Amino acid sequence: MREIDSKVITKAVRDLCIEANSFLPEDIKARIQKACDTEPWPLAKSILGIIKDNYEIAEENRVPICQDTGMACVFLEIGQDVHITGDLETAIHEGVKLGYTEGFLRKSVVRDPLDRVNTGDNTPAMIYYNIVPGDKLTLTVAPKGFGSENMSQIKMLKPSDGLQGVKDFVLKVVEDAGPNPCPPVVVGVGIGGTFDKAAFLAKKALMRSTDVRNAKPFYADLENELLEKINAKGIGPQGVGGHTYALAVNIEEMPTHIAGLPCAVNINCHVTRHKTVEL
Repeated sequence: MREIDSKVITKAVRDLCIEANSFLPEDIKARIQKACDTEPWPLAKSILGIIKDNYEIAEENRVPICQDTGMACVFLEIGQDVHITGDLETAIHEGVKLGYTEGFLRKSVVRDPLDRVNTGDNTPAMIYYNIVPGDKLTLTVAPKGFGSENMSQIKMLKPSDGLQGVKDFVLKVVEDAGPNPCPPVVVGVGIGGTFDKAAFLAKKALMRSTDVRNAKPFYADLENELLEKINAKGIGPQGVGGHTYALAVNIEEMPTHIAGLPCAVNINCHVTRHKTVEL
């Protein structure tokens, strides 16, 4: 049994909050650059260039890429041979508090969805657990802005809706979103499970590199097909028109009940931030 001090987790979460908000993943930067090089619409091309300038300035000056520094979503893969000394959730929340306070990041969390009083330190974090073999602990911090989160949807499709029903729903969500989620976006799709699990799968899909297709050829082909159809709508970056609305479509799927076909779409803006460390 390997022990990890909760103070180490606090420090890691603190650092990840700051780094994730200042540095875009390399795959996202590469896709923005490619879109900038290939986009035929002059205004769309200009906007993509501004987006590129923005993330380069953020990197150089270690400042947030976006003013919405998001709600801290923390994904943990905990080895079953790991023992954490101290309270794990307290350690994570403390890490978020330190990261957002010491990193001068905007605090956007309210203590109650109706009384709307700000917690003042961006806590609590949204925490997702997965127990895996081994003696490692992998932490991923993904600050989720709500301009894109608000455009996400879930639908309990009927089994008879089938593949076409899934396609139609994903495309409808994108149309409904339009320019609101600050495109170009990454589209996370969760299919299967239950009502809540489909939503989790859609968010988890956003953690996967846009360079990695679904391991199942059927779903990899569906990712590519949906990406092509989304961009063919001509909404473009920031909704001004063009061929670049989505940088990628990532799908995660799992078994479900014979009577259901849950499908969730979690949209992320071009600032698809996530940073990972293994302890």
